[in-house]
Amino acid sequence: MAEIVILRLGHRKNRDKRVTTHVFLAARALGARGGILSGERDDAVLESVRKVAEKWGGRFSIRYEGSLRKAVRWAKKNGFAVVHLTMYGERIQEKIAAVRKRRKVLVVVGAEKVPAEVYGLADFNIAVTSQPHSEVAALAVFLHEYFGGRELGARFPGARIAISPSERGKSVRKWKE
Repeated sequence: MAEIVILRLGHRKNRDKRVTTHVFLAARALGARGGILSGERDDAVLESVRKVAEKWGGRFSIRYEGSLRKAVRWAKKNGFAVVHLTMYGERIQEKIAAVRKRRKVLVVVGAEKVPAEVYGLADFNIAVTSQPHSEVAALAVFLHEYFGGRELGARFPGARIAISPSERGKSVRKWKE
């Protein structure tokens, strides 16, 4: 099984908390195994994502790392390919097969302007489109392409709550804690 970890760069506590939370929630729901928050430390985001993972199940961990270089060194030391999602990168359609060969991937998603050094540190600079777009959308497209759609049928062991598909209305199952 692939191990995908998301590195959220340049988080700004007062400006990015909602989008950063959505980056990690989308990552978890679409098959990533973990997240690293970089930039300003934001314990509220970390705790919010931890609570979702605990309640909705699955294996997803999140932590803070203030240093971009330290996070990338950790990834490379542990055999991860570094994929930087950027609208200036190479087309995902042309590179996804090469990325899929790597079973461990650190996906770098920026918040503020990404430091130029990230382009050099990355093994792949990937664009899902060369037009301005949301980092949440870029991550979702990347994960969908990486997993080939298999992530859409994922199971989340240990869930205390789950949604049952329904044409109309809401069907929610809850288990006692």
